[in-house]
Amino acid sequence: MKRALVVDDSLVVRNYHVSLLKTLSFEVETAENGAEAYEKCLQNPYDLILCDINMPVMDGYRFAKKIRKLEDYEKVPIILVTTLNSEEDRKKALLSGATLFVVKPMNFAILKKMLEAVS
Repeated sequence: MKRALVVDDSLVVRNYHVSLLKTLSFEVETAENGAEAYEKCLQNPYDLILCDINMPVMDGYRFAKKIRKLEDYEKVPIILVTTLNSEEDRKKALLSGATLFVVKPMNFAILKKMLEAVS
């Protein structure tokens, strides 16, 4: 079974993204911010990371940049999900190491399409 990590400071959003990924047969773990997610990545392998951008402690940009430095995570898909919707935000996300950039709200059809694109 594929494993995913959902990173978001909102419990409601985390639970929603967990339910979407479980529908697609992922085993899912969660983290509230980039720092917590980074620690989990050091201890566990994940096949996908779904991460918010605006979070306390460590935001999604910094997390993506930091995680890409780990050999085991050089090619793992990182989908940054946010309410930010400018071209500058999109560029910053991709430059930080994100595989994809998605504007909230995410739904099942969008997530399925994204996963097909990164498979």
